[in-house]
Amino acid sequence: MNNQTLIIYKFTNLYQVLKEVESELNFKIIEYLDEKTLKNEIKNIKNYLIITKQKLLGFDNQYVAQQFPITLNKLVEKLNINILRQQFSNQSKLNINNYLIDLNSRELLLKNLRLKLTEKEISIILYLSKIKTPVSINELQKHVWMYQNDIETHTVETHIYRLRKKILKTFKDKNFIMSKKNGYQIK
Repeated sequence: MNNQTLIIYKFTNLYQVLKEVESELNFKIIEYLDEKTLKNEIKNIKNYLIITKQKLLGFDNQYVAQQFPITLNKLVEKLNINILRQQFSNQSKLNINNYLIDLNSRELLLKNLRLKLTEKEISIILYLSKIKTPVSINELQKHVWMYQNDIETHTVETHIYRLRKKILKTFKDKNFIMSKKNGYQIK
């Protein structure tokens, strides 16, 4: 089953060519001839790429085909590259409560506010967000820092203190990472 959809917009010749070889490609291929129908239909499609002759305003995931003639192999290569970029971008953004974490840019976002994070700060937030109960310092040492449990260090407390301070300063949120009796938790 194809999980990628190529949407050909107002490009009937290309649609006909790709439809002929659809069984050899790893794409589902559909055509739309008007913008209103396209806008309504893409709401129901998860992984898609729109192929068009001219850039459409208000639409994501587009490949504007301007270089012709082009071999079919080269076109499929360009389409695959665009789809891989789209998938990479989609996988790099995670929602945690009201926040969005962009793993590529290493930022925590809330509305129009951005906070640059270190890789370790992202690891802390990701680990805490996966576990729904308070996480002990020893567990964070083991799973985020890969330390043994018997090591005496204040690394975890220091990192979380600094991270909470950054979040408070940028977002005015003192409750994102909560200190609990048994450890730390993101609610």
